[in-house]
Amino acid sequence: MYEPPPPRSALTLRVVLSAFGVALFAASTVLAVWFGLPFGWVIVFGLLTGVALVDLVVVAWRKHSENG
Repeated sequence: MYEPPPPRSALTLRVVLSAFGVALFAASTVLAVWFGLPFGWVIVFGLLTGVALVDLVVVAWRKHSENG
């Protein structure tokens, strides 16, 4: 008989997307400083970097706990 494969977690995709967000917003923060954008933009990009980093840590922790 055919047995469907077990469901796969979407946490791996979320880890990849979070890592992409961290890299994108960190680069945006650096470029905002480099090109002398107003300080508000630097703060916004820095905060988004922090949010993406926290999301990456939480999702990686959940993924680790799921496998353990």
